Amino acid sequence: MEYKRNEIKKFTLAAMFLALTFVMPFLTGQIPQIGSMLCPMHIPVLLCGFFCGAPWGIGVGFIAPILRSFTLGVPVMFPMAVSMALELATYGFAAGWLYHKLPKKKVNVYVSLLSAMVIGRLVWGIVMFCCMGFDASKFGLSAFLSGAILNAVPRIILQIVLIPVLVITLEKLVNKPE
Repeated sequence: MEYKRNEIKKFTLAAMFLALTFVMPFLTGQIPQIGSMLCPMHIPVLLCGFFCGAPWGIGVGFIAPILRSFTLGVPVMFPMAVSMALELATYGFAAGWLYHKLPKKKVNVYVSLLSAMVIGRLVWGIVMFCCMGFDASKFGLSAFLSGAILNAVPRIILQIVLIPVLVITLEKLVNKPE
């Protein structure tokens, strides 16, 4: 019975995180200069990995950009939604798997997050390179570094500050003895 309750809780949370992947880009889109640099779909996917685990993180991460592309036309399906789907699936998996495998220490929230961010961006770069026909003139190292690091500084800072605070605070609330 407890297993079933836990799975229903994860399903409900995953649905909420998926809904947030749709809503958050509308909020940050109101900030023209940095709205797209904040990558608002990444935050709910990472949180889904932390709170629901790797399988749910993969699912929400993969579905979110594809579904958003089909329903709203953004991001453009190819190559953006395809590469984002694999990137976000990697984020959800890595954050969830590492967080649940490592000892429950505050530092491991950061280890899980930073590892997921690095691995996810590497996957994004590899997929973009493949989508561009393995042509370095269309997507080479400078394009990868620009897209993965330079243009993503606001997102990186936001995720490093916000996500651990949310995970640590919400874990305390959930696991608080009554």
